Amino acid sequence: MTHNTVSSTARVLGAGLRALLVLTLVCGVVYPLAVTGVAQALFADKANGSEIEDAGGQVVGSSLIGQRYDLPLKKGEESPAPDLRWFQPRPSNGLGTNGVNTRYSLILSGATNRSGDDKELVQWVRDAKAAVVKDNSTAAYQVDPADVPADAVTSSGSGLDPDISPAYAKLQAHRVAEKNDLDLAQVEDLIAGHTTGRLLGFIGEPRVNVLELNTALRDLIRA
Repeated sequence: MTHNTVSSTARVLGAGLRALLVLTLVCGVVYPLAVTGVAQALFADKANGSEIEDAGGQVVGSSLIGQRYDLPLKKGEESPAPDLRWFQPRPSNGLGTNGVNTRYSLILSGATNRSGDDKELVQWVRDAKAAVVKDNSTAAYQVDPADVPADAVTSSGSGLDPDISPAYAKLQAHRVAEKNDLDLAQVEDLIAGHTTGRLLGFIGEPRVNVLELNTALRDLIRA
């Protein structure tokens, strides 16, 4: 190998090494830091996971992912009973076990993929509707089955919807007030204060974030 060939190879390797270092610095350090800085400066809430905090500043979850409000699973039960002190979300099978590490539950996202006339699905909806009527009827208030909204008895496409309709929230107000020794007006005010309208007045549907509502309810109870 001649001296010129060695020098040429060294120059090529040196140029490649410099390019690698520059690209690593720009793409691996400068760009991520710039994007992170802009996100934290302009969209800190979204960049940090849309976290919800209680009155004490404790993070209780994300506004983007629904949570269950259930009693501890009792022996012999296939699924836990709902904790009726709290507003309940849409039906969901979002929490499931995994075969790799059985100490933890995973958040699983997915729909039933069943047709609207599937007999088992129809029975699930009927059972859910009967449960909604039973659970939310009180001594002073009887739920009319005709008033049960669709989101009270069906899961969302993801199974992790964090929101319910204002109609479903209001249907639960009597039960929540009774279970927590609150005036109905207090609970209805909470619902009204946590109802989000349509985007720009016409996009989407009015909704109530269940985690935000229950966090406010807990703060009210503790006050």
